[in-house]
This record gives sequence, structure tokens and C-alpha cells, in this order.
Amino acid sequence: MANMLYFIGLLALSCSLALASDPSPLQDFCVAAPNEQIFVNGQFCKDPKQVTENDFFFSGLNKPGNTANPLGSKVTPVNVAQIPGLNTLGISAARIDFAPYGINPPHIHPRGTEILTVLEGTLYVGFVTSNTENRLITKVLQKGDVFVFPQGLIHFQRNAGYGNAVAIAALSSQNPGVITVANSVFGTKPPIADDVLAKAFQVDKSVVDRLQSQFWMDN
Repeated sequence: MANMLYFIGLLALSCSLALASDPSPLQDFCVAAPNEQIFVNGQFCKDPKQVTENDFFFSGLNKPGNTANPLGSKVTPVNVAQIPGLNTLGISAARIDFAPYGINPPHIHPRGTEILTVLEGTLYVGFVTSNTENRLITKVLQKGDVFVFPQGLIHFQRNAGYGNAVAIAALSSQNPGVITVANSVFGTKPPIADDVLAKAFQVDKSVVDRLQSQFWMDN
């Protein structure tokens, strides 16, 4: 009986690890066919005979993003929406441009771990561990430095230099998703009841009302 319970526990652990990231492909590729009318977890596959080199190609990551916005940063994603050939391959990328003092605000990738490489400038980065410790782990990165943000944890980046900064991120999902904390709390449509947020943040309702009236930008 003990051996059986051990086997069941081991099997459950193996399954949980296997399901912790995008599913592995069962063929050479499954180029996304986004025009299909049926919704699935991922994308339908394009007929392999109709696949071309452009299904695996994206141009323009060398071009700076427009940082003339309230955050002073711009994320240029390269996921399955831009490269259909990424479907089922469990990986994506992004370019992040920062104006001086620009930030990529606290956010979460619910479906992917991120590894960030600084190409130019200096970045102050960090993430917060889960409850109940809520430990802040930070680092100042220079050109060529690499930092990892674990999947599902709140993290951020800030330009800590005097000039522009650029970073490239790789993520362990074809579509890692982004949940910006401020947007998801104060920018919902319809808004979360102000008494709920006032009690959650231990502030007056007038503070919540002011925050909910702001323009919360997605990056």
C-alpha cells in the first residue's frame, strides 16, 4: 500500500511538472491559424503544405520603441501573435525601450518565466516573492547583465541611468500574458467597488476614487 501511495504521489508530481509550461509539440511545428472561428487553448494548426518562411519570421526588433508616454517605456512583443510559427513551441521574446527615468511598472506574466538581458544602459530591476514573506529581490544591471523573473511573480524594471536603455527579454511561453498591477486593480471596467479597495489598501475611499479616475496605461 505504501509503495502504491508513493507511486501515485510521484505520478502526480510528474504530471504537475509536465503541465507547468506550454504543451510540447507532437510534430515538427504547428503554425497558428488565427482566423479559425473555434476557440481552443492555443491556436489551430495551419496546413503544413501552406506554411512559408514568413510564418517563422519577424522584422523590426532593431527599431526603438516609442517611449513618449507616461511610463517612459515601450515593450515590443514577439509572441505567437507576431510569429504564428511559435505556436506550441513554448517560447517568445520582447524588446523593452526605456527613456531616462522610464519604468516598466510592476506586472506579472501568468504563463511564463522571463530572462532579461540588458543591451544598453543601466536598469534597476526586481521581483517580489509570494505571501507571506513578500521579500523584494533587486539588482542594478549594466550592459550585458542577465536577470531572471520567476513565473507568476510581480516584477518591474526602471532606467537607473541618464540616457536611454534597451533590454531583450525571452519568456517560456508562446503567449506569456501580462497583468499590470495598477491597471488590474484601479483600471478595471467596470471598476472594483471603492469600499473593497479602500479596505484592501487601508486608505480613504477618496484616494481610491482618485486612482480609479486616472488613465492607466498598458505597456
